[in-house]
Amino acid sequence: MFWKFDLHTTSHIDTLLEKEDVTLTEVMDEEDVLQECKAQNRKLVDFLVRPQSMEDLVTYITQEPSEDMDEKLKYKYPNISCELLTSDVGQINDRLGEDEGLLMKLYSFLQNEPPLNPLLASFFSKVLSILISRKPDQIVEFLRKREDFVDLMIKHIGTSAIMDLLLRMLTCIEPQQLRQDVLNWLNQEKIIQRLVDMVQPSQDEDRHSNASQSLCEIIRLSRDQMFQVQGGSEPDPLLATLEKQETVEKLLSNIFDKEKNESAIVSVIQILLTLFETRRPAFEGHLDICPPGMNHPSFSVNQSVLEAVKLRLKHFHQLLLEPPKKNVMKTTWGVLDPPVGNTRLNVVRLVASLLQTNTHVINLELIDLNTVGVILDMYFKYIWNNFLHIQVEICTAMILAMPPALNGPAEINQDSDQEPVRENHLVKHLFQKCQLIQRILDAWASNEKEQAEGGRRRGYMGHLTRIANAIVQNSDKGPNSALIQQLISELPEDVRERWEAFTSGPLADTNKKNTVDLVNTHHIHSSSDDEVDFKDNGFHQDSSLQQAFSDYQMQQMTSNFIEQFGFNDEEFADQDDVVDIPFDRISDINFSLNTNDSANIALFEACCKEKIQQFEDAGSDEDDIWDEKDVTFAPEAQRRPRSSGSTDSEESTDSEEEDVKRDPFEPSNSAPDERMEVDPGEAPTWTANFDDVPMDTGSSTPDGWESSPSGAKETGWADFSNFSAVTRSVALVTLSCGPLAGSDPWPVDEPPGSTEEEPPTDRITETVTNGSMKETVSLTVDAKTETAHLVLVSPRCTDTPHAARKCCSSKPTS
Repeated sequence: MFWKFDLHTTSHIDTLLEKEDVTLTEVMDEEDVLQECKAQNRKLVDFLVRPQSMEDLVTYITQEPSEDMDEKLKYKYPNISCELLTSDVGQINDRLGEDEGLLMKLYSFLQNEPPLNPLLASFFSKVLSILISRKPDQIVEFLRKREDFVDLMIKHIGTSAIMDLLLRMLTCIEPQQLRQDVLNWLNQEKIIQRLVDMVQPSQDEDRHSNASQSLCEIIRLSRDQMFQVQGGSEPDPLLATLEKQETVEKLLSNIFDKEKNESAIVSVIQILLTLFETRRPAFEGHLDICPPGMNHPSFSVNQSVLEAVKLRLKHFHQLLLEPPKKNVMKTTWGVLDPPVGNTRLNVVRLVASLLQTNTHVINLELIDLNTVGVILDMYFKYIWNNFLHIQVEICTAMILAMPPALNGPAEINQDSDQEPVRENHLVKHLFQKCQLIQRILDAWASNEKEQAEGGRRRGYMGHLTRIANAIVQNSDKGPNSALIQQLISELPEDVRERWEAFTSGPLADTNKKNTVDLVNTHHIHSSSDDEVDFKDNGFHQDSSLQQAFSDYQMQQMTSNFIEQFGFNDEEFADQDDVVDIPFDRISDINFSLNTNDSANIALFEACCKEKIQQFEDAGSDEDDIWDEKDVTFAPEAQRRPRSSGSTDSEESTDSEEEDVKRDPFEPSNSAPDERMEVDPGEAPTWTANFDDVPMDTGSSTPDGWESSPSGAKETGWADFSNFSAVTRSVALVTLSCGPLAGSDPWPVDEPPGSTEEEPPTDRITETVTNGSMKETVSLTVDAKTETAHLVLVSPRCTDTPHAARKCCSSKPTS
């Protein structure tokens, strides 16, 4: 890799700063100046915090660049200056925040006439924001001494960067007491009233939008802060001023007592919608149609706001009928004259928010104005405006599902013994005056007729289906179920029959289509030869495939998918490498443990005693099982070269215990190479040349073997001279598995052609150990075939003959 060769070059800035006449522009022309500054290069930081350098940096971001400069380089130095000042270096923050002269030069940017340069305004706002965050005490004290600060902020509120700076002052000041002091100071400066005055037709759209957004953010931030710091904080003075009835009335008078201006109307409605928010939306565009009676709002709507809005409901209703003048809009399907417009759409949103408050006086005012009826007229007129359709659906869903207003009277039917039904005026208005069921049936029939003639399906049909379903659901259960059933029963007979046929026919069919499976599992046929038989696996085919497809659609794959569909890759991995096997099904394992089962306890204790006793018996021998004993191999010089079929003996081991079953042999003269050395100790240990074990055959001696003189005998040596040697064959099998010492080893394969019953064989078995390793050497002599088999049994192989044959593939060598 390149870093191995130390190719990193040192910064040229250090060399540049060693010049006595270096200028700020030369430093800012370096490509890595920002990186070196953020890395707090000592020489660079010392250069930047010089008084002249700091003054030049502030000048770059507060003064308009020369007009004759190249457009590509015009804002190069202002941009770099802003980045250097906001690099969050402690020395730079200290010098800028504690030097009042630099702060006055920075503050002078606000004293320019509007409109401000938006790019320079963003630089100014960014620098002052980081100073507010890092030096709150000094900056707040400095700004409070400027009597025209709030006036200048309101003056330039049309610039988005200035609006952001205002909101920074409400969010970036960390000490709670200092933040409360700032709120009180801004409230004393009547910043709320000044922002309200910006939302009127005489101002431009930028001031409308930014002032409205500032007020909305103040409401949200104040409510969030109120719930984050509960009990110990003072009430937010800005929020309290905004929720006053006179403040709301001032807002409404700005749009209704003067000429109609769509921008001002929409901005005021945005503020009212924020005041009516019972909780913050989860994300932008989120719509919660759950009525207030069925949820737990985080914030309560101030009654003074409702009172102020109630007095202006007739003006909002008039906006639905006579919106601000809009030009005719041509669309792909026709002409809109007039179009819905942003004003009427926001008025419908305001009506939905008012219905959510479920205030009795508001509900009665809407009923008197027939506002819900006008909204339904717009719904069926503008068949392609889904923004309008969703708001109308929200309104109808809340009317059907929310309980009657608390101060609404209960209606008692004198001719029946039923319990009194609480009056819900909006529900009665929806069914009687607005004729919701009749309009649903007519719109559905009209749409089917158009589709039968080759026309398009109307754009509101999906929302209309959900409205019809809401009626059916709330008639079955809910706070208004009895009233809805009563109102349906009071419908004309033909309408009631049509409704019943509609709910059991077209509506039920549409719901069935909307809930159909995404894949038809009844006709899935596999073209693969590896088709999985789910029935054999204990899973129903339809349910398994459907569940697998559902899991496949999920964003995060679940363990259920792996268990029921396909194979798990971990099944083919080495279990030693699988360290993240999930334990998702452990919680599903059910078992019972009976701790009072005396039979099991007795069995367990008996097994423990038996195992422990065997170990104690094995350790009670005179020899220590852990003692190491040597096995001496025949000298290398006495060995013949290995034949091609022989295998290597792995290692020699010491003896643990002996279990020798052998027939006595008569001593005779034998050659030294024909002897197997035996330890003359109490537990003899065999030492053998595992490559070739020579046998005494009388007069015949293999080439290269030396015979010992006749009559030469030594004690401690095994003598095989009694066997007549016709054929000498030694079979050596190494590393084969067999039984423990003292028992018969695994049989060696029978020589080919042997079909007769084998005569008794002579066997000499000896066990040698080395620590925890144990090997058994067995020498078997077949009297018929005159063949000697030497077997070395090693515990390193597995415990089965099959595994031994698989692991130890050495074959006997004759």
